[in-house]
Amino acid sequence: MHTGNPTPGRWTLRAAADHLADALRSPLPGPRAHALLAPRPRPAPSPFPPPDGARPAAALLLMYPVDGELSVLLTVRSRDLPNHRGQISLPGGLVEEDESLRAAALREAKEEVGIVPERVHVLGSLSAVYIPVSGFILHPFVGVLGDRPKFRPSPEEVERLLEVPLRDLMDPARLHVEHRVLLGREARVPYFDLEGDKLWGATAMVLAELLWILEAPPAPPAEA
Repeated sequence: MHTGNPTPGRWTLRAAADHLADALRSPLPGPRAHALLAPRPRPAPSPFPPPDGARPAAALLLMYPVDGELSVLLTVRSRDLPNHRGQISLPGGLVEEDESLRAAALREAKEEVGIVPERVHVLGSLSAVYIPVSGFILHPFVGVLGDRPKFRPSPEEVERLLEVPLRDLMDPARLHVEHRVLLGREARVPYFDLEGDKLWGATAMVLAELLWILEAPPAPPAEA
């Protein structure tokens, strides 16, 4: 068991994996963490109860070292996809019939970016998030790899990959707020600025819970 947590932003893979494995077996902050980076007002509940007809989806939040620094894998979705085109997301998608949530997360990661499922050490799952615009209820699973994988991105699904150092996600200077119209309503939207790419919405909410667990809950500025 990990003891003596590192200063936020200086997590090693081993320390983060040990800490997360323990934390994911305990009650999670869920909506309290999601609310830190959720658009306001929220057009729908997060994460429960999802409305009737919400479709289960699963995603893999993969962490691994890049040049000795713990990083998180994100994708920029193809602009040809029917849902969330051009947005930053975790590898993931709809759960198939008779497929477990965990298996779906690993399958989608293999199909989208070429991650070998057998190599991933799955630590557990974070809280689900309902995504109003697509009607998905997203179940994120946290996995780790001991080294940087060899990617094979699917050009039909992935425009490009983003390997984001964990310390960047923990940097308050990366957090901003802007106003957008979501489902016909003006909303205040927190986002991470990742070298010009804007990470917001459900993926940002999932990462908010990860950062909360790693003792660096995000705090976006009051206004853009």
